[in-house]
Amino acid sequence: MVSPDTFVTHLYVLVDDWCKQELPPDRHPGPVASLARSEVITLALYSQFGRFESERGFYREARRQLRAAFPTLPHRSQFNRLVRRYRDAITHFALALAAWLEADTVAFEILDCTAAATRQTKRRGRGWLPGYANRGKSNRLGWYTGFNVLTASTPRGVITGFGFGPASTNERPLAETLFCLRAQPDPRLPSAGRSRSCDYLADTGFWGPSRQAGWSEIWGVRVLSPPEEKTRWHWSKPMRRWFAHHRQIIESVHNRLLHPFRLDRERPHDLTGFAARLAAKVGLHNFCIYFCRQLGLPALSYAEIIDW
Repeated sequence: MVSPDTFVTHLYVLVDDWCKQELPPDRHPGPVASLARSEVITLALYSQFGRFESERGFYREARRQLRAAFPTLPHRSQFNRLVRRYRDAITHFALALAAWLEADTVAFEILDCTAAATRQTKRRGRGWLPGYANRGKSNRLGWYTGFNVLTASTPRGVITGFGFGPASTNERPLAETLFCLRAQPDPRLPSAGRSRSCDYLADTGFWGPSRQAGWSEIWGVRVLSPPEEKTRWHWSKPMRRWFAHHRQIIESVHNRLLHPFRLDRERPHDLTGFAARLAAKVGLHNFCIYFCRQLGLPALSYAEIIDW
């Protein structure tokens, strides 16, 4: 286990080296920002730990514990604006970590969606994100108001791409958007990442013979998912056991995002802010896997990294 200061130092060194090598100089009109781009990315990732009850709780501790490392720490509202400004840089760093973690050598990826509630379902009014977040249903939460978050993961748990849509969005359109963006990248939506394999494992929500055949024809991807009940397609018991064994890792990935990294406690007021914090959670997840490997620990043993 390492101290929080050691963890932040390792994270900052990696982020700063990456920014200098991969990103153009950070030029924008107006006065110079109080924090450099690499400092904002570092703090954005570190702030996602579930130890901090909220953004406000993180900032209180940052002012007490990290002032020596970040002497120009601005007011919390200004820091939040900087995080939103560097949303794409945070996303690119999160997915660059996937390449460093040997994600190019995988035989297949795992696709799945998880529910991210953004407000209480029974509250009146339209909330902070009308037209973006809406009401949907998940096996974990039942009816909820928020987003449906899609992730693509390697068999080792490294997240290679992600995205989200309103809670009512079906898994298949989200998957189609991911496949389309990976085939024809759009700089406005960098979170889809780069395809690491042509083969994907997905749950029953992605099943559909005609649609899967179309995905294969248009984008050259093969999606393997269990057939829905009451159809003429059936899998053997060994096949179901093999599939469940190889797909289980995505459940662990989502559990890390939801609980240790507070995705289940997000209450965003701004869509860009939610997107930036989701990218930061993905980046922190991939960095923790990287850091665990450096320490010789199992990839997803987050609880053993920092001696709080």
